[in-house]
Amino acid sequence: MTTEIRTITCKELAVLCTQNEQNVIDVRTPIEFREVHCTYARNTPLDSLDPNSIMAAQPTSEDRPLYVICRSGQRAGKACEAFLKAGFTNVINVEGGTSAWDSAGLPVVRGKKAVSLERQVRIVAGIIVLTGALMSRFVDPNWFGVPAFVGAGLAFAGITDTCAMGMLIAKMPWNKV
Repeated sequence: MTTEIRTITCKELAVLCTQNEQNVIDVRTPIEFREVHCTYARNTPLDSLDPNSIMAAQPTSEDRPLYVICRSGQRAGKACEAFLKAGFTNVINVEGGTSAWDSAGLPVVRGKKAVSLERQVRIVAGIIVLTGALMSRFVDPNWFGVPAFVGAGLAFAGITDTCAMGMLIAKMPWNKV
C-alpha cells in the first residue's frame, strides 16, 4: 500500500499557523536552520530523524498533522517518506520549503549567515576534481581516478537523490551550531 505524500503551500500553512498552533519541523542542518527559518518551525535534522520519537512527542492528538519543511522541499519529502514508512500518515510536505516561505514575505527568524551545504559540496567536489586532474597531468597519469571517482559519486547522487559527500560535510565542525 503506497501512500502519496500530501503537500501544502507556504501561504496556506501560514494562515493555519496564525489561526492556531501547528506542529512544524524543519529537517535542514542546524547551521542552515540558524541562518533563516520559518518562525513556527523547530529544528529536527534529517540525518537524525526518528519518526517514532517525534510522533510520541506530539503536543496533542495523533490526528493533528505534522508539517515538514526544508530548504526547497526535497529533504522534507524524504522525511515524509520516513514517517509514512514508520506508519504515520498525517504528515504534510511544505511546497517550496523555507526558500518559498521567505520569498513570500512570511515571518522568518534570521541568524548568522552560513555557506549552504549544497554550495560546500560543489566547492569540495571542485577542489578534489581540480587537484586530481592537475596531479594526473603533472605528477602521475594514474591520478585520473580521483576526478573519475568524484564524477561517478556526483552522478550517483543525482540519480539516487542522496549525497554521501553532503552527509559527510554536514557533520563537519563548522556546520555545527
